Order: sequence, then C-alpha cells, then structure tokens
Amino acid sequence: MNEHDPSSNSRRGWLQHSSNRSLEEVNNSVRIPENAGFWRKFFAFAGPGSLVAVGYVDPGNWATSIAGGARFGYTLLSIILIANLMAILLQTLSAKLGIVTGRDLAQATRDATGKKLSFVLWILTELAIIATDLAEVIGSAIALNLLFGIPLLAGILITTLDVLLLLLLQKRGFRIIESIVIVLMVTIFAVFVFEVIASKPEISALLKGYIPDPEIVVNPEMLFISLGILGATVMPHNLYLHSAIVQTRQYKRTTPGKKEAIKFSVIDSSFSLTVAFLINSAILILGAAAFHGKGIQVSEIEEAYRLLSPTVGVGIASTLFAVALLASGQNSTITGTLSGQIVMEGFIQLKISPWLRRIITRLIAVVPAFVVTWIAGSRGTADLLLWSQVVLSLQLPFAVVPLVVFTNSREKMGEFANRTWIKVLAWICTAIIIVLNIFLIVYIVITGQELG
Repeated sequence: MNEHDPSSNSRRGWLQHSSNRSLEEVNNSVRIPENAGFWRKFFAFAGPGSLVAVGYVDPGNWATSIAGGARFGYTLLSIILIANLMAILLQTLSAKLGIVTGRDLAQATRDATGKKLSFVLWILTELAIIATDLAEVIGSAIALNLLFGIPLLAGILITTLDVLLLLLLQKRGFRIIESIVIVLMVTIFAVFVFEVIASKPEISALLKGYIPDPEIVVNPEMLFISLGILGATVMPHNLYLHSAIVQTRQYKRTTPGKKEAIKFSVIDSSFSLTVAFLINSAILILGAAAFHGKGIQVSEIEEAYRLLSPTVGVGIASTLFAVALLASGQNSTITGTLSGQIVMEGFIQLKISPWLRRIITRLIAVVPAFVVTWIAGSRGTADLLLWSQVVLSLQLPFAVVPLVVFTNSREKMGEFANRTWIKVLAWICTAIIIVLNIFLIVYIVITGQELG
C-alpha cells in the first residue's frame, strides 16, 4: 500500500485529502537529518513536547496547586503524579495518531462523527480553550500587577497585545517558537527549584504525599481541588495540539519512518512532561511548606506573592515567583493560539487568519475577566481562575474518548494500533476521568454549593 496515497487513508476510515493538512503552513517544515546519530535526530524531533508541556504549567495550574498545598499540605501530590502519568500516556497516543494517520485529533473526530456533531464538539473544545486563555489573561495580569504595580484591569487589557508578539514569532519559523518556549520553561523550572529549597519542605511528609490518600475521594472540597489539578494537568486542547505539531517534522511517511518518529516523539514528550511534573510538584510543595506548615491559609496567587518572602525568609523569593508567573502566562499564549487554529480548521474546516483567530479568542477571554475583576476585584479573579480549570476537566472526556477509540482501531491505525496492555491502561484513565467528572457534577447539582 502506498503510504502517500490518500485513498489508503480512506480505506482506514479517514477522509483525508492532500490539500487538507493539519497546520498546513508549517506541516512537514522541520528537517530531520538522515543517517545521523541518536542525539542529532533526537534534537531534530525535540520541540513539540515542550509546547505541550507548557499547557501543564499555565497560571491556572498555579492557582489550584497553591490552594491544594496551602489547604491540605502534601496530600495532593499523589494527584499530580497520577495526572502526569495519565498525561504522558494520552499525549503519546495523541502524537501517534498524528504521525501514523496524518490527521490531527480534530480532523479525525470530524471524519468519524460528521458535520453536525463535530460542530457541537468544536463549541465544547472552544470553551476549553477559552478557559485556558482566561487563565493566561488573569495570570499575566496578576504578574504585571505584582511586578510593576499595574492595576489588574489595565493588566488584563495589556495582555491582549501579546498577539503581536506571537505573530512576530510565527513569521520567524516554528523552531524559533519552540526555542523561546524551552527557554521560558527552563526559567520557570529554575525559579521553583530555588523556591522549594528556600522553603525547606519536610522531606518525609513530601515523599508520603505521592502515596494516594483515600480521604481525597471522600472529602468533597479536596476532590474539587483535585479535579482542578487534573483539569490543569491533563488539558484537552493539548491532545489536539500534539497530534498536529508532531506533523511539522519531515519524517518519512513510511512504516519505518513513522516508527522512528513515534520513538523520538515519546522520548521528547515524556522528558518535557517530567519537567512539567517537577514544576507542578514544586508549586504545591511550596504552598505546603511555606503556608500549610505554618498554619497560613492561602488560596490566591497575590496572597502567595505577598507572604512568600516573609515565610521563607528570602527577600527575592516573591519577585522570582512573579517573574515565573509572567513567563508562564506568556508561554501559554503560543499553545492556545495554535490549538484554536487546529480545532477550528479540523472540526469545521474554517480557515481564518491567525491574527484574527487570536484576537477573537483573546477578546472572549478578556471580557469575563475584565467584568469579574471590575465587580469582584482580585477575589473574583481567584474564583474565576479555579473554575476555569474545572471547565477544562469537564471537557476532557470529549477529547479523550475519541482519542482512545481511534488509536485502538486497527482499521484506522493498521499495525500501529494500541497493544492490549495500552488499551487497558487507556480505558482505565478514561474511566477515572469520566467518574470523577460525574461525581463533581452530581455533587454541585445536589448540594448547590460552590466549592473552593
């Protein structure tokens, strides 16, 4: 069977046409050296994992992790670990789908469901992206306020201008974008290594935190924050993103070429997500060591900033915290834009200019952030930030279920279909996500309570 023959995809259940490639302007644009050693090839393939990992350390994650650490100590470290393992598995499946089929998850879902249902799924996915963008807007505005004293309302408006930065980066090539993302990730990682060392966590309690505690599932308030952590870790738009950006590499679209691309993609994403896991753990550890251990209840990023230096005894701690927050918010801007383009073109096959798409998404996120900040102040933005992560968690099943179904299918994936043990793990992850979300919805509907 000819690997480049569009009909081969049709026989596998896809509706692919050569003119309908994912992220067409950068598809197959990054050269992979032939007959090169392991490290040269790895560095050529490396990059997409970092873009994906960015979404796992966005400002929304900070809000939930700090709240979790300040309220419950190290207990929810186990949730971060479980969520990260699930993320590695699901991102691996996402990358494999894109590499093997030449379809991103949005395109594949449209092929399988048709126009009407794919339109509904597009709306749901857009809500998740808006929730992500909302976290970036608020996080960046808070960072600007903490560093430069810029009022939150003004900071929210300023964040709409980052579209100009993104457009400039896009013109300079995809590898430039990846390089800048990596530099910002290293900055965030270095800051939190310093912060954790300065906070002097209790090592034995920290390690115990990675062992799941049954209280998590019986304590609704703890479960709510756990769902927020899950939503901030396993992010639905990242599944669409990863399946598209792995196709930027010029790997040979043959069976051996695809196997090599999958191998290096797994290494790339696993390494990057491990770094994200360490950052996420560090944020929660910082909340636990700096605040919970001293009986201080902190649920807002601004509170953490004000109290961090006094509690850890290091004057620069708060400033570094704000710098890392700003880097996190700006980093996430890039992936949000790409994800929005991927789902719009994939689900409804609507192609508009990236700058127009970004402005539309940014404005949709800015309006509720601006209104809530105007009415309720910083406390309102804290609640909005936490609930944005719950929205992401609720949208997860609509991305995860199709991904697992597609990659399990021998008809669609051929010899690359998931092995039995991967199928079992994937469905276990899916079941956990669905059950936790049902529990959350039922609890809120029955009690009518607002948690957090």
